[in-house]
Amino acid sequence: MTQLVNAHMMLSLDGFGTGLNQTRERPFGTIDPRQLGRWMFEDAENNRAEIDAITDHGAFIMGRNMFAAPGPDVWEEEWKGWWGPNPPYHAPVFVLTHHARPSIEMDGGTTFHFVTEGPEVALAKARAVAGERDVAIAGGVSTLRSYLNAGAVDTLHLKISPLVLGQGERLWDGLAARLEPIGARATKFTTHMDYRVVNA
Repeated sequence: MTQLVNAHMMLSLDGFGTGLNQTRERPFGTIDPRQLGRWMFEDAENNRAEIDAITDHGAFIMGRNMFAAPGPDVWEEEWKGWWGPNPPYHAPVFVLTHHARPSIEMDGGTTFHFVTEGPEVALAKARAVAGERDVAIAGGVSTLRSYLNAGAVDTLHLKISPLVLGQGERLWDGLAARLEPIGARATKFTTHMDYRVVNA
């Protein structure tokens, strides 16, 4: 069985996955996540397969700003992410950062590991602990774009919400990878688009 590297992300129609001015109180910055993720909150049963697929992986990789809002160079030790004591991952999560921090064990089997050696090392660590299960690039936008451009992602699943946001961090800006559509499904508040990443 071949281990895959998959990625999942919510985007607006104009390609924005997060807003500007991210803070502790506003993890998506100027974007309201209840709008971008309306399909998940208000139409969960019709999107159950896609919701479950997000966390059905043996290990995850995310950028620092997906774990914590931009801030000082040192970590605030009491901060353990936006998800509460039982994050949804239930597997090892490797956080890309320039600032070392001891691993954090959470309820449900999630452990956050902080990787200062770069994306290639984070991916190697994730592959090793995932075993026969797949690895997920959880985000954010710049982290996903970096892995796509490096040719490290096998499949990309986008949830395209019917919103035009006009500002924020746009996945398409600087994207060099070629995406081949392999599937699509529309629900009430989003269109699910599946791509094979052909090359970078």
